[in-house]
Parts: sequence; structure tokens; C-alpha cells
Amino acid sequence: MTGYLRRLLRTGAAYQLADAVSKVVALALLPVYTHHLTRADYGTAELILTTIILSSIVLRLGLGEAFVRFHYLDADPERRRTLARTAIGTLLAITTVAALLVAVFADPVSRALLGTEQADVVRAGALGLWAFTNLELVYALLRVEERARDFAIASLINVGLTVLLTVLLVVVADQGAFGLVLGNYAASAVVLLGLWWVERDAIGLPSRPQLAPMLRFGLPTVPAEVSVFLIFFVDRLWLYRAESPDDAGLYSLSVKLAGIVVFTVRAFQLAWPPLAFSIADDAEAARVYARITTYYVLFTGLVVAGIALLGRWLVRIFAAPEFYAAHEALTWVALGWALYGLFLVLVAMAARAQVTVRNAPAALCGLAVNVVLLVVLVPPLGIAGAGLALVGAYAVMLVAMWALTHSLFPVAFEWARLAQVVVVVGGLTAAGELLLPTDGAAGFVTRALVLAALPVALVATRFFRPGELRAARGLLSRRSRPAPSEAPSAG
Repeated sequence: MTGYLRRLLRTGAAYQLADAVSKVVALALLPVYTHHLTRADYGTAELILTTIILSSIVLRLGLGEAFVRFHYLDADPERRRTLARTAIGTLLAITTVAALLVAVFADPVSRALLGTEQADVVRAGALGLWAFTNLELVYALLRVEERARDFAIASLINVGLTVLLTVLLVVVADQGAFGLVLGNYAASAVVLLGLWWVERDAIGLPSRPQLAPMLRFGLPTVPAEVSVFLIFFVDRLWLYRAESPDDAGLYSLSVKLAGIVVFTVRAFQLAWPPLAFSIADDAEAARVYARITTYYVLFTGLVVAGIALLGRWLVRIFAAPEFYAAHEALTWVALGWALYGLFLVLVAMAARAQVTVRNAPAALCGLAVNVVLLVVLVPPLGIAGAGLALVGAYAVMLVAMWALTHSLFPVAFEWARLAQVVVVVGGLTAAGELLLPTDGAAGFVTRALVLAALPVALVATRFFRPGELRAARGLLSRRSRPAPSEAPSAG
């Protein structure tokens, strides 16, 4: 079990190295950006960025998921390369047509999405749609080939170019939302072209015999994935159009400040499918799924607790004063993202059974609940209501997904330990939030002490099984020094 956990941590860390760097840099630059962007500018840019991701899910047609799954079903190198050419070639054709259409019809798209004419921002988004969608698939190719070093280098170059371009466009040229969107995706386009050159043997005409089964596997995942991401999209769109671009900007900043949870979930999303699908024995896979789920809930629970207790200070440090109200949604956004990671475990269970059509009903349940809660909670609670709607949506979606998939691939989750994390960590965090000061040195110190006491409380209530703490210490000590077998790959 420790070996699987070590592998998950190693690959997740490698694939998220650049994301970790970008999150740190983004936090460092937030005071700069929030002094040069209005809340409305920030809300506009983030709505465009979210729209790009949502549109990308539709345009991918599930080819990325199918590519990863089929790669592990056929060990023949040439057939794997044909599989890559099919996915990359098909997606390149689709995204090129889509991006050109968006650029040509930027004015009506802007009026429909933003309610105003901001065609320049939409055209920057068209470039982003093309670059982001194709880059995600090339990154998937690097992941399945376990080329973590190449993945990290390309991602770090992307981060560096993004920082350079966004600072020039937002701070120096004062281009507002347009500069933020263009800076993000012009960098991605450059990295994409470079990776295509490196992977030029994977670029070619699609194979029709390969494409058909890929679409049969991938297309059923699209409605579910769209429904899942619509939850992240609808709240920002609702705030932008029903409330104000300012509220959308505040809410988007809370998402940015919940970055450590987003980072954890993103790392889990990238590292989990290759690990989950690579375990051949079903019984062993079920044990691994259960234990990894427990550790995931433990880690993200502690992170969400930290954000709940200290989130106000986080906003004060990393944002301009006019953005302080973002703290109202911060805890709920962080918790919502943590729940999304649990949903990925259930998705892997369904995919292992090669049944993906059941994802959509669960996701649609979550989306429906999200819309209802937005209507009910946002008018009285503002952006905090949007965060609560996110949590409620994912809670319903998890229950629905478990009900639909637990018979396909039975996993004996460690329910007692999961409940223990929720009761101990959630209870102490809620007490600290309700009873302790919300500002000043006394508030910070007392809340930090509550956070530090959470692991102690788990140890005192015997959450950890015999040997787990010892294994964790051994895992950390091994990560602090390279093993002899790992030395050749270090360079």
C-alpha cells in the first residue's frame, strides 16, 4: 500500500510542479493584479477563462479520457502511436474550426456571455480555447508515457511565459481583462507549438478504425464532465449576470485563494487515473481505492480547516483592500473543490468497469441542486451563498454517484475513519470559527493553535492505524534523499 501511495505522491508532485510554482507566483502577484484590475475586470477575465475550460470539455469529445484508457489496454508501441495521432489530429481539426468561428463572431458571443461588447476579450479567449484544448491532450501523452520530467519542463516554461506576458499586458500596458486572458493563453500557444515539434511523430492523420472505439468510450463521459464543470461555471455566470461583475470578481478571487485545495485536487486528477487503471487485480485495486480515499479526505480536510480558520488573513495579505469581502466564500469554495476530488474516485470506479454513462445522471443531479441553491442563497448571502451552493451540489452529486456505481466495482470504503475525520476536524474547526476573534494578533494566534491541534486530536482519538505514522515518517525520509535506483533518472 505504501508503494502505491508513494507512486501517487511522486507522479502527482511531478505533474503539479509547475502548477505549484504557478500558484505561488500567482499568489505573489495577486496584490499587483488586484491593484491594476477592478473587481469587474477580474470577474470578466475569470468568466472567460472558465468558459474556455467548459467549451474545451465539449470539443475534446472525451478523446483525452479514451486516449489514457486505451493506452493501457494495448502495449504495442506502434498502435499506441497511432492512437496518439488519432486523438491529436482529430482534436486539432475540431479546435481550429471552433476558434476561427468564435473569432469571427466575437461581437455576438460577447453580448450573449458578458452582456456587453468586449470582442477583444472574446477573441483572446478564442486563442485560449485552441491552445488550452490541444495542450491538455499533449500533456496527457506525456503523462501516459510517464515522462514527468518533460512534463514539468514544459509546464514551467508555460508558467514563466505566462507571468512575463500577463505582467507586461496587465501592469505595464494596462490592458485589463483582455491582457489577463491574452497573457495566459499566448504563452500556452507557444508551449503547444514547441511540444508538437518534440512529439512530431505523434502528429498525423487520424485512424478511422481507432477513432470509432475511442468515441464510443469518450463521448458518454462528456455530458457528465460538462455537468460537473457547469457547477463551477454557473456560479460565476450567475453572479456576473444576476448580481454584478464585481461580485463575480470577488468570488473568482476566493477560488484563486483556495489554490492549495485546487492544486491538490488537480494533482490527484492527473496522477489518479494512471494509478487506478494500472492495478491489474480488482481486489487489490479496491483496497487501494479505499485507503487512498481515506488519506485524501484527511489531507484535504486539514487544508480546508486551515483556510476556514485563517482565510481572512490570507485575503488581507494577498489582495487589495477592496477585495477583502472575498473571504466570505473562501471556506465554502475550498470545501467544494475537496468534494470534487472525491467524485474523481467514483468516476475511476465506473471507468474501471468501462461504464461511463452513469456519470451523467449524478452530475446532472448536482447541477440541478446548484442552480436551485444559487437562486435561493445568493440574494440573501451574496458570494457566500454561491459557495454554499457549490458544496450542496457536490454533496448531492457524490451521493448520487455512489448509488449508481458502488455495485459496478465494490469498494469497502473506511467509513468509520472517514466519519472520524469529519467529526474531529470539522467540529474543532467550526468551534474555532464561531468562538474565536476574526482579526488582530489574538485571533490569528488562537486560530493557528486550533489548526495545529487537529492532528494531535486525530492521534488522541486513535485515527491512525498501527504502523501508519511509522510508514509516513519512512515515506518522508525516503523523499528527502534519492534512492540509488532513482539516481539515474534524476538528470
